[in-house]
Amino acid sequence: MSIRLRLVLSYIAMLIVPLVLSVLAVILIGIATLGSLKSVFQVNYSEGSPFKRIIEQEAELSVYIKAASEANPDQFLDAFFLSQLEERLHQINMGLIIRKDQAITHMSSYIKPDQVPDISQLPPYGAYGASATKFKHNQGPLWISRQQDFIFSDQSKGSAFIFLDGSPFQKYLHQFSTSVIVAFIVILVLTNGALTYLVSRSIIRPLRALKRAAEEIKDGNLDFEVIPQTDDEIGQLSRAFEDMRRRLKQSVELQLQYEENRKELISNISHDLKTPVTAIKGYVEGIMDGVTNSPEKLDRYVRTIYNKTTDMDRLIDELFLFSKLDLGKVPFQFERLDLVDYIRDCAQELAFDMEKKGVTFLFSELPSGPLPVTADREKLKRVLLNVIGNAEKYCDKANCTIRLTVREMDGKAVVCIEDNGQGISEEELPHIFDRFYRADPSRNTSTGGSGLGLAIAKQIMEEHKGQISAASTLGQGTTVCLTLPLHTTEKGGESE
Repeated sequence: MSIRLRLVLSYIAMLIVPLVLSVLAVILIGIATLGSLKSVFQVNYSEGSPFKRIIEQEAELSVYIKAASEANPDQFLDAFFLSQLEERLHQINMGLIIRKDQAITHMSSYIKPDQVPDISQLPPYGAYGASATKFKHNQGPLWISRQQDFIFSDQSKGSAFIFLDGSPFQKYLHQFSTSVIVAFIVILVLTNGALTYLVSRSIIRPLRALKRAAEEIKDGNLDFEVIPQTDDEIGQLSRAFEDMRRRLKQSVELQLQYEENRKELISNISHDLKTPVTAIKGYVEGIMDGVTNSPEKLDRYVRTIYNKTTDMDRLIDELFLFSKLDLGKVPFQFERLDLVDYIRDCAQELAFDMEKKGVTFLFSELPSGPLPVTADREKLKRVLLNVIGNAEKYCDKANCTIRLTVREMDGKAVVCIEDNGQGISEEELPHIFDRFYRADPSRNTSTGGSGLGLAIAKQIMEEHKGQISAASTLGQGTTVCLTLPLHTTEKGGESE
């Protein structure tokens, strides 16, 4: 779930949940308040609604008062009659006020004698529409619900007022409103607090993890893994951060490897250049000191100096070529060619040189049809010369044999150069394509070469989108295979 959707849902929940809980709270508080309010009325609640029972009793008493006023109005001046009437009214929390002309002759005990309201607050005689009139006394509001007018025997005007004491209602209404407000505030605070905590925790926790990871990376610890905890935007950010950490770690490791290779390169170059330079210096000093006291000796010294200089020149050329290949600054002239014809031409050119050196050079296993590839003729020939030259140098047997084969395998062209030389150990085999690597620990340039031949071959094959690999058995020989993708022609055009 996205953060945006989560926030929208949380906002909706912050509106709906408090509203629903508030309604439930109002209902519960209302039920509790109603239960407390029932104690004010002394009626039978077993049958029907309690409010209906109260209204019915109030109506019955009104009818009774009307009938009594018509039958004998003077009994409203009788204390015993009024006490019985008050007892019945008290059960429904109501009281009675009797007015004769402009004087109040009776008032329920709800109103104390020193708290009698002004008579002007009572409705006038004959004001039948003034029911439910409200007036206040010192203890709370009173609501006049009924007014029954009649004439006393002495022809004075009388009125009987039935009123409801509003003090309990005011008390319970105050309690109800206070409870509702407190409940609403508590529900609002708890609901919003809980929802805010849950939503913020789902956002803050992964952010804290990202912060910790950033601090670890800042301190140089690139092994601290960031595990995405959600699938939202922060989870996507965590995955991007983790991908950045991995790439940064790879970059740092690659940089360290480059630095190590640079140091090794400088060391190897220094060693490989110092050896012939030292030899040249020794022979030149010998000539200067007069050691070469014969033309033959002088000629041998000069030839040695020339050979050492040639080795240095070849090493510098190969180093320069490798550096340009490594930087991608060597131009390649790719063209489509038949690998079978190309290898056949190269093999015929090499066979004569191999024969003069006493090496048996065999060219076999030619496929019946052409093998079209896209390659740079000169660069691919450089690869063949480097591999074959390497096989020749390490062939320590009298009947040295080098076999070259071409075949198609899994939609690719494969050229293999096999020799019966001294072979390479399993420990050294993975490193033979590294620059300046020589199986000969003495780093003798007379047999080991510059150490860049196979590294250059690997770089050239990679530029051809191909591969170079080797298999060897110590004491039996080595096989180096060059793999190139075939150039295929499809309808509508060509594709490599």
